Amino acid sequence: MSSAIPAASQSAAARDSRSLRGAWNCVAAWLERWIVHDALALIIRVAIAAVFWLSGRTKVDGLLTVNQTAFDLFRSEYKLPLVPPEIAAYMATYAETFFPILLVLGLFTRFAALSLLIMTEVIEIFVYPDAWPTHLTWAALMLYLIGRGAGKLSLDRLLGMR
Repeated sequence: MSSAIPAASQSAAARDSRSLRGAWNCVAAWLERWIVHDALALIIRVAIAAVFWLSGRTKVDGLLTVNQTAFDLFRSEYKLPLVPPEIAAYMATYAETFFPILLVLGLFTRFAALSLLIMTEVIEIFVYPDAWPTHLTWAALMLYLIGRGAGKLSLDRLLGMR
């Protein structure tokens, strides 16, 4: 008694497999046409900018006056080696204010994303090492922008910068 599948069943199984693969490939091609880099880059720019912008807003009073809470955080919780807490508070606050603006505008996008990526690495290594899943998510978004750029919906493109 043979345990082999009859030839007719084998060809039907192969046809079903090919039709399923073909259907999936059609869906994938449709998705690739509709989820284009330009739209994806814009969404990523706004998403990652919001994370840093909102964090920066907690460190200021008014437009850009670094508040006492920020200084206290950098003295106690956010202790960084080699950087005095006052300087670190100013650097982080200004970075979390200006780089998100650049990202939303799509201006110097690769530079802004790289700067925030470096900031994320510092946060991961020295401040919140257990928050690596969140930081890895941020890093992935910023690496996409660093590698692919801001897309057509940006000042970078308008100014002819890649």
